[in-house]
Amino acid sequence: MGETTASLQEGRAEQGFPRRPRALRVPRAPRAPRAPRLWFEVLLTAVSYWVYSLIRNAVPERRGEALRNTDGVWGLERHLGIAVEDSVNHAVNSVTWLIVGMNYYYATLHFVVTLGVLAWLYRSHPGRYGAARLALFATTGAALLGYYLFPLAPPRLMPGGGFVDTVVVHRTWGSMASGDLKDMSNQYAAMPSMHIGWSLWCGLTIFVLARLPWVRILGLLYPAATLLVIVSTANHFWLDAVGGALCLALGLGVAALWHGTTAYALPRRPTVPSGTSGARGAARPTTRPPAPEDPPPGSKRRGPLKGREG
Repeated sequence: MGETTASLQEGRAEQGFPRRPRALRVPRAPRAPRAPRLWFEVLLTAVSYWVYSLIRNAVPERRGEALRNTDGVWGLERHLGIAVEDSVNHAVNSVTWLIVGMNYYYATLHFVVTLGVLAWLYRSHPGRYGAARLALFATTGAALLGYYLFPLAPPRLMPGGGFVDTVVVHRTWGSMASGDLKDMSNQYAAMPSMHIGWSLWCGLTIFVLARLPWVRILGLLYPAATLLVIVSTANHFWLDAVGGALCLALGLGVAALWHGTTAYALPRRPTVPSGTSGARGAARPTTRPPAPEDPPPGSKRRGPLKGREG
């Protein structure tokens, strides 16, 4: 068929007919979302978090390198004029009920809110669930790479920094990286902050997809409150939060490339049943018939078909 078309084009050119312009390439249609399956999503989320924890904790705890990196980050923040984490840490620590609440916030909402948003997406926005979940998983994968390439001690472990480890002082179980649970978590995986990466993902998803204005406002406040918590408890620097935001940007980009559009631009309901192939453009009907083939060289071209524009 390709050779025949080429010969037809050459014949038209030889007889003085203008060469038919090539059709413009149409961008690929978004990948048609498929319906998620509950058992698969629960299993995938559980296995993925187990693998994440395993890899995160398997990263060698390079204490010397982590402390040198901490000095570098703290020095950079001083140069930029944003090194106020110690002041925030001491100010909030002076209000016992507030800092204790932040310790529990740090330990629980990171997981509870993220799982809650995933469940809400699964139930109310199943067509967008897969793409949003992929963005979250890609964000977490990028963070694992950061933990390996750039070990960093949190402020509370910086020698001579004067930071208060609020979990140790107030005897709460606000962090698996402090107190009695410190041996269960990598102490030097502070960059990037996944508390920020995950909370930004939750906040953005809620703000874009929620209908009630007050719920959308809560979506915006959640990552802002999380930023205050991670700094007040001396678990992260400001720049760790920047690292978490960059990981989220990468995760959103990966999901957009895979699905052909952002998760939030996909239809709310799936267009492909679970268990079937979600080919690109599968749900898009053809609205125009294909153009007729060129006539053989020298033949008379018929007029426009009835019902079509000339």
